[in-house]
Amino acid sequence: GKSTLLHCLAGLDRLTSGQTFIGGYQLGQLNDRQLTLLRREKVGFIFQSLNLVPTLNALDNIVLPLTIAGRKHDPAMVDSVVQLTGLADRLRHRPGELSGGQQQRVAVARALVSRPEIIFADEPTGNLDSRNGGELLAFLRKAVDDLGQTIVMVTHDSLAASHADRVVFLADGRVVQDMRSPTTDGILAVVRHLGE
Repeated sequence: GKSTLLHCLAGLDRLTSGQTFIGGYQLGQLNDRQLTLLRREKVGFIFQSLNLVPTLNALDNIVLPLTIAGRKHDPAMVDSVVQLTGLADRLRHRPGELSGGQQQRVAVARALVSRPEIIFADEPTGNLDSRNGGELLAFLRKAVDDLGQTIVMVTHDSLAASHADRVVFLADGRVVQDMRSPTTDGILAVVRHLGE
């Protein structure tokens, strides 16, 4: 249910009950065109499957959402996310020429470059080894701390969740606990308790 929840929050799937708001817009009241425009202007995505275009180089993948929207990219913002993600020497490489961690950083840079109000990340470390996963979490944390970015991440990984400001625990589709300033040990303790 984690991915379904994320898709509902981001307006990718329609709710059957309840309400979702992004930037003052109630998603259930928007038609498909309005939802598309809202996602294009206000939402960034980091998918576990990355969704990079294999024929485009890293830079073109990063600016792709802006290109699709017909917007010019801000060179300063592109430079900022490239520096944040450490991709400066890999911008001319296509996804097939990049490591898994580098591909994931391209996906993070792509999500950040349009300065969305919110970024949704679906198991962003799921396909990465522990070193690359740790680097990605550091990039996301830096985006929050340095760029003021809001990120909603779904994960089953307690280490990944410990990088958040707040963790909301779900069980059987319901919120069962809410934790501020989480630690890995604190998260594991809640998970153990929920499993009892």
